Amino acid sequence: MKEERPIYFTDPEKLADYVIDKVGKNITLGMCLGLGKPNHFANAIYQKAKQDPEIQLKILTALSLEPPTWSSELERRFLEPLVKRVWNGYVNLDYLTAVRKKELPPNVQVAEFFYKAGGFLDNEHMQQNYTSTNYTHAARDVRDNGMNVGGQLVAKKVLNGKTMFSMSSNSDTALDAFRTIGQMRKEGKRVVAVGQVNKYLPFMYGDAVVNPNIFDAVLEAPDLHFTLFGAPRESVNIIDYTIGLYASTLIQDGGTLQIGIGSLGDAIAYGLQIRHQQNEVYNKVLLDLSVNEKFGDIVHRVGGTGTFEEGIYGSTEMLVDAFLHLYKSGIMKRKVYDNVHLQRLVNEKKISVRQKVTPEVIELLAEQNSIHARLTRKDFDFLQEYGILKSGLTYENGKISDGKEPFVADLNDQNSKDRLFKSCLGTELKEGIWMHAGFFLGPPDFYDVLNNMSEEERMQINMTSVLHTNQLYGNNPYSSEELKLLQRRKARFINAGLMVMLSGAVVSDGLEDLRVVSGVGGQYNFVAQAHAIEDARGALMIRSTRAKGKEVSSNVVFNYGHTTIPRHLRDIIVTEYGIADLRGKSDQQVIAALLNVTDSRFQEGLLQRAKQSKKIPSTYQIPEPFRNNYPERLESILGKYKEKNMFPIFPFGTAFTEEEIVIGKSLREFKEKAAESKMAIVPGLIGQMVTSVPAEAKPYLERMQLDNPITRQEKIMQKVVLLALKNAGQI
Repeated sequence: MKEERPIYFTDPEKLADYVIDKVGKNITLGMCLGLGKPNHFANAIYQKAKQDPEIQLKILTALSLEPPTWSSELERRFLEPLVKRVWNGYVNLDYLTAVRKKELPPNVQVAEFFYKAGGFLDNEHMQQNYTSTNYTHAARDVRDNGMNVGGQLVAKKVLNGKTMFSMSSNSDTALDAFRTIGQMRKEGKRVVAVGQVNKYLPFMYGDAVVNPNIFDAVLEAPDLHFTLFGAPRESVNIIDYTIGLYASTLIQDGGTLQIGIGSLGDAIAYGLQIRHQQNEVYNKVLLDLSVNEKFGDIVHRVGGTGTFEEGIYGSTEMLVDAFLHLYKSGIMKRKVYDNVHLQRLVNEKKISVRQKVTPEVIELLAEQNSIHARLTRKDFDFLQEYGILKSGLTYENGKISDGKEPFVADLNDQNSKDRLFKSCLGTELKEGIWMHAGFFLGPPDFYDVLNNMSEEERMQINMTSVLHTNQLYGNNPYSSEELKLLQRRKARFINAGLMVMLSGAVVSDGLEDLRVVSGVGGQYNFVAQAHAIEDARGALMIRSTRAKGKEVSSNVVFNYGHTTIPRHLRDIIVTEYGIADLRGKSDQQVIAALLNVTDSRFQEGLLQRAKQSKKIPSTYQIPEPFRNNYPERLESILGKYKEKNMFPIFPFGTAFTEEEIVIGKSLREFKEKAAESKMAIVPGLIGQMVTSVPAEAKPYLERMQLDNPITRQEKIMQKVVLLALKNAGQI
């Protein structure tokens, strides 16, 4: 007897028992990156393995999420109220806690293909079990590593009288992984697909909508709807903003955009906002930065500095919070159709998205052989789906019925054509899509915005597989290469790196001692895609320097023992000092361009290394306009705009209070100074012991519960906070 799917469970432990009964005690659990993990089920299966050493559990996933933790009483006082406010109700992942505490049982292995940057640099288990893979290969590699259980968090909704699920935050690899499980099930293999319903997860449309029967078991109960993990926005400093401004000049009106999460992504979005909403001010900032003088050629050839009249369309692996701000600002307004015939007409400007339906629309489709002269069932369904024919019509035995006598829809017959155009046309073409994305993760208010959107608005976002967003190949069920090329015109794929070598090769994910910082994710995919699309470009944003205490190092380096993006895929590098156009250039041209955007404290040393290697003429000198690349210059230029309330620390808001922003920055700087030299902070601490508490320090001390210290430890902590605030110029 065929088993009905899915079986519903209200108890995670009973679900775990069901899974073990189905697949046995060798369990390889595959879960998606980031938000879409079924935390209660993951914890239940982990606890089963912890209690029973005969169970061999391997967890294959990426970016397991955890709220911040503290290692001292002072850190606790700062972080605990924040954790309670932002992450209250989030269910921690037990396996991740064990990994962090180095308490993972010997019968449990955790392998990830992407980490939070720097999160596991010194964790032996995670470094040894890291799996390096392109994002587009992740579902395949999880399959090849023996996945027999898949787990996914889903949203639930009744559509047209039928209960449906949405993969929501993680269509990225889940669609393909669960399709694989379905195929394995047909082959008679012992597999289980598990879903967990979460009412807080936005119900997203497009390819994300699936039938519940793709799951064998579903976990759902009122007390299992946990708070979604909130990823706080990062602060954006002057360096980030300058990089974002340069990157914003590379984006053409009417083009396509991909950006990532973090301060640099927010900086680009803010740059695009002021470009569109305060264009005169935007161009004045660019003038002050000498953008046209130094980089005008690539800006005018590749990008632009005007407002967005046609708008931008998004094709990205990650739907980041910044995209919604660009949408609200009227920038993400170029919409596309997931239909090659209509999109071709849109590109040719013969029709427009959501235009009034006219007979010409059908005639244009017939002219390009998109429909038959004598409409077939397939033609009829297509025309009705996109609003070209009105709803309520029926098609039977080759004839259309509009409530009257059925007729053959033959465009070569004038009477039939007249009747079709007179009584069967819809009002307007279906709404288009402004975003294709694979996954999302963001702050709590980001999820609120998605949940509060109308259904029509959410339908304009197609959550889909990374096989769709991250590559052009048509070897998947989501889209053809032809359609992707039509949609992704003038694409700009913008990501971030750690270092760039003078060869143009980029380091983004690891160190030369083989330790993994994060993972390649989809970066290689987008770099390769930028080379594959005729009018596309790819840019990698790199802060020109990094600092450890007083020691400053260049992120533009002669060479390095690890590579993420090879030199033959070099394209555009953006630092806070400008734009280096590397594509198709000779090595000496590449070196010269990179030196132009290098911090001037390191230019001469790098130039000499290049000369020693005979990669640039011995007589070459860095042009004078590029020899003033100092952070102080950028501070002075953007500083005057900050005084006019531009370039705020958090352009799109923050979960931190004003006091927390000040305290956090002050304590971080104090910690860095103390790490450099503990003796350097002693005089200041001694001074604080005999100094009264200034009135302006009161709100900060109240936030840290140190306004009325009682114990000796509290009194010392109070003095530390006061010294940190004083050193940071806050009191």
